[in-house]
Amino acid sequence: MTRIRRRELILGLGGAITAGYAARAQQTPMPVIGYLSTSSVDSSGLTGPSLAAFREGLGETGYVEGQNVAVEYRWADGYYDRLPALAADLVARKVDVIAASGGGDVASRAAKNATSTIPIVFIGGGDPVTAGLVASLARPGGNLTGVSFVAVELTPKRLELLSELVPPQTRVMALLVNPNSPTTERMTRDVQEAARIKGMQLAILKASADRIRERLRRSWTAARRWTYCRRRPALRPAARATGRADGSARHTGNLCLS
Repeated sequence: MTRIRRRELILGLGGAITAGYAARAQQTPMPVIGYLSTSSVDSSGLTGPSLAAFREGLGETGYVEGQNVAVEYRWADGYYDRLPALAADLVARKVDVIAASGGGDVASRAAKNATSTIPIVFIGGGDPVTAGLVASLARPGGNLTGVSFVAVELTPKRLELLSELVPPQTRVMALLVNPNSPTTERMTRDVQEAARIKGMQLAILKASADRIRERLRRSWTAARRWTYCRRRPALRPAARATGRADGSARHTGNLCLS
């Protein structure tokens, strides 16, 4: 997100806080934000910077967590089916505004389904109009507003760009998806069409939240092994220079098995 967009998002959040807080200023000592995220507080490399930007933006509008605003965090840890209950819990706690983040439009949809009165400010990767979250980008209507990167809709373009980077003879590519995400079906359909136009085959790999990290770890391990295999002939002269009789080099990583 650019700094300008982030400021616009936080200004919208600040306005939502003020509107919600004014309605019940006599009941609580400070306004409360409900922060609903598809991620985990300690598992995503984006979580730390995102929270830092979130708090910085609040500071730019005069709000400091723990001083004049409270934040109730709810993390789905990558399990989208937890979001409805988490959103309902924030509504039950009568937060003044909900900030929904992540999973395309998953978090924002869960928040919208949970309340039609509490203001919701979202940031996501799907088209909010196509998802039915807002009436239009110019006039959202209802109780939702926010920022979208339309990343889901841009995925077919990513395949086109990737196809220009790989060798021309490449005819098969893979798309790793979360089968539990409501945006997966639409994204998969669009990417398959882009692959068809390019004359390529697309393998769809489904990974649930509790297995995706393990699959990525294995892919990383395989990539390292492949890199070492490619470099191994170049290592032999160095190994001979060290006096090793078999001409091999000491390597503490993964060994080439081919």
